[in-house]
Amino acid sequence: MGFFGKIKELFSKKKKVDRQVKAKNEKNIHIEQKKFDEGLKKSSNSLKNSINELAKKYRKVDQKMIDEIEEILLMYDIGFHSTKKILNAIVEEIKIQNINDGELIKQIIIDKLFVYYIQDTDIDIELKLKEKTTNVILVSGVNGVGKTTSIAKLAHFLKKQKMSVCLIAADTFRAGAVKQLEIWAERLRIKIFKPLKEGQDPASVVYEGVKSAKENNIDVVLCDTSGRLQNKTNLMNELKKMNNIIKKFDGSQPIESLLVLDATSGQNGILQAKAFNEITKLTGIILTKMDSSSKGGIILSIKDAFNLPIKFIGLGEQIEDLEPFDLEMFINGLVKEIDFVK
Repeated sequence: MGFFGKIKELFSKKKKVDRQVKAKNEKNIHIEQKKFDEGLKKSSNSLKNSINELAKKYRKVDQKMIDEIEEILLMYDIGFHSTKKILNAIVEEIKIQNINDGELIKQIIIDKLFVYYIQDTDIDIELKLKEKTTNVILVSGVNGVGKTTSIAKLAHFLKKQKMSVCLIAADTFRAGAVKQLEIWAERLRIKIFKPLKEGQDPASVVYEGVKSAKENNIDVVLCDTSGRLQNKTNLMNELKKMNNIIKKFDGSQPIESLLVLDATSGQNGILQAKAFNEITKLTGIILTKMDSSSKGGIILSIKDAFNLPIKFIGLGEQIEDLEPFDLEMFINGLVKEIDFVK
């Protein structure tokens, strides 16, 4: 075979590989979208029922309809401040387009909901991990939000990305948290650093864990922290001490500080998140139990309260059901059940 014949053969093989990679990527995207669709079904049905009833009930756009749109937004857990801004945008669009048809308002509601989320928002959901170093991620959140399970799911996700992972059980106040994390470490076959005694200073556990992880060139350390907000002073001191310990090893660490937030807790969860944001500098949110919530508007409340990116979203109970947050897939999942006017 001549030189040009070999080039042609190589090019042909490359095209075949490119097609295979594209097909694989499309398949993965389809699988991920299906997860979002299934995990957001409750929220999607809730939104569909509300705005479909709105369209049937009103044959023209009037003040009663506007008031009901406001009620729908508030009931969808969007929050008062966001609701006012979105409602104003909806009313302005109605005036600009001179719409007087309740059916046509559905598209405008959806458009304004997610334009509001996208604008002026840091939607970079990537974990800011560095190569050739040990990355420390602090994970916080009140008891009952699914913090320990989320840490396990995140560890599983990182392992799938071919990273080495270890856990640090620094929630030494609650013995159950240590045991639960230990069980997950065994299942995932990863190392865990835990207190030698109940009530041990969490900073000392973090010190030993990070020291060992660096010595063994571990890629990512996931550090569980206490969630007892009833004593914010103690929690603040603990987190400050942990941060100082970690920075002694590497001044750029911890690389991420993630808050686990329960999607079903509504505005109460937002208040909890505000308290944590006062205590530690958060870099992102892990939103859990989204599959159990009928109020997908929580993502807008989070934006309004913190302007922090949602980095991961919990769409089910299985270990694989923690997904990197994808705004397009989220929107597709929420509006999947809604019939729009062609």
